[in-house]
Amino acid sequence: MNFTTKIPIQKSNFPIDYSSKIVLLGSCFAENMGEKFEYFKFQTVVNPFGIIFNPVSLSRIIEKSIQKDYFTENDIFFHNELWHCFDVHSELSNPDKNNFLISLNKLIDATHLQLKDATHIITTLGTSWVYRNVETDKIVANCHKVSQKQFTKELLSLEIIQQSIESIFFNISVINPNCKFIYTVSPVRHIKDGFVENTLSKAHLIAAIHQKIGAKTQNTNYFPAYEIMMDELRDYRFYTEDMLHPNQIAIDYIWIKFFENYIQETEFGLMNAICEIQRALKHRPFNPNTERHQNFLSSLETKIIKIKEKLPTIQF
Repeated sequence: MNFTTKIPIQKSNFPIDYSSKIVLLGSCFAENMGEKFEYFKFQTVVNPFGIIFNPVSLSRIIEKSIQKDYFTENDIFFHNELWHCFDVHSELSNPDKNNFLISLNKLIDATHLQLKDATHIITTLGTSWVYRNVETDKIVANCHKVSQKQFTKELLSLEIIQQSIESIFFNISVINPNCKFIYTVSPVRHIKDGFVENTLSKAHLIAAIHQKIGAKTQNTNYFPAYEIMMDELRDYRFYTEDMLHPNQIAIDYIWIKFFENYIQETEFGLMNAICEIQRALKHRPFNPNTERHQNFLSSLETKIIKIKEKLPTIQF
């Protein structure tokens, strides 16, 4: 007897392996997936400019990185004892103005190279609701706790979202024509916008993605993370205490669905070996000086050496 609706997932026609270079961009769910890739020691970059929820802001920061359009003093502002930038996440904010600009522009250079070298770009869109700065008339990635009076709230149209997705695809393809794209919609519910409004927001994202990837099936895929959460995991036991974010069980489940269909099956054995090492590294003995534990450490070191012989880039 089956107690859940299974979401059909088509296997990727450009699966990921350990030679792949993966860049994950977008919402906090991109961070969840990035942690999984990092755990299994894939070559991964996650949100160099921090979490970005909406497609317009994501498109803008990618375009700046591709074109090496560096930040200037006009792009930053001082608020609550820190320098901020409306195009990046608050985690990058800095009390020193010069250091802030230097760090942002170093990220521009680093992200340019990462996008140029990437084999797979995984983009997770979070919301169609955006905040527009009244003074500049620009959509911001983060409000940085600036007074809400300085912003107007609006819902992105399908056309604008499609343009943003197309811009991401086009700009990256200019410097990296062989890159593959995986799009997904975050399963996190943005209930602060309202229940109906959250559904409308996700619907806009899903519709825009599917309209844009339809003509690019050779190098684009859609992974149904949102649909898995809404149907296969339709139960509050799969949410964190806020009842909005998927909990670790749900994240693990969605990850399994992803790697079963988007990672080369020949890599599964190596992933299992790395998982064994990761678990062993977390082991904390009661008596570390015993012969048994020393043998355990010796065996673990041998396993690590064997992995590094296959993949010299891996660090534990």
